[in-house]
Amino acid sequence: MTEPAYSKILLKLSGEVLSGPQPYGIDLQTVQGLAREIKEVSDLGVSIALVLGGGNIFRGLSASASGMDRANADYIGMLATVMNCLAFQDALDREGLVTRVMTALEMKEIAEPYVYRRAVRHMEKGRVILLAGGTGNPYFTTDTAAALRALEIHAEAILKGTKVDGVYSEDPEKNPSAELYPALSYMDVLKKDLKVMDLTAISMCKDAGLPIHVFNIRKRGNIRRILQGEPVGSVVRP
Repeated sequence: MTEPAYSKILLKLSGEVLSGPQPYGIDLQTVQGLAREIKEVSDLGVSIALVLGGGNIFRGLSASASGMDRANADYIGMLATVMNCLAFQDALDREGLVTRVMTALEMKEIAEPYVYRRAVRHMEKGRVILLAGGTGNPYFTTDTAAALRALEIHAEAILKGTKVDGVYSEDPEKNPSAELYPALSYMDVLKKDLKVMDLTAISMCKDAGLPIHVFNIRKRGNIRRILQGEPVGSVVRP
């Protein structure tokens, strides 16, 4: 095959993806299947960093809306991302990959503290890094954490795996006739208020010209197809 479209990517997965057919929690069979896909991509010579959400375990915004202090709710959500990363690390290890979990919250017994130069060095050595704990601060989403980390490690693109085929004009699960946008600019996303990533994350990617690919992670092989240059899902770029 030709050279991959990107040599270094940040893969952002929502926590809901890890629950598989279950309404919540971690479905180990689903996680192992995702780990196999990442192994295939790693075998292409692509450096990979992962940022996982925690919504399959705890949603900070929902808890805050129910009366919990927002900062407390967000910290609990950060801990949920750590649990997801540890589960995913185990699956990647079983596929023969060398991994490191790095967290914005200090948990030295189970993960390294996140230092961006160390993260870059791990990737240079061929290790897959899992970046947990969001930004380490409340009031910031894992989308913003993904954009921030992607810029820090000099990723060439963010690949955001979702439950739908890309960016739509409306929620396709509520409106089956919603339009799929194969390509958009950052301003399209901002003006149309499309739910690609939160506004802070989109603005950061816009300033840096960092492409965002939004695709259905449940369709096996989509990550590899994007890296092979195939038109999969939606892409947001300058």
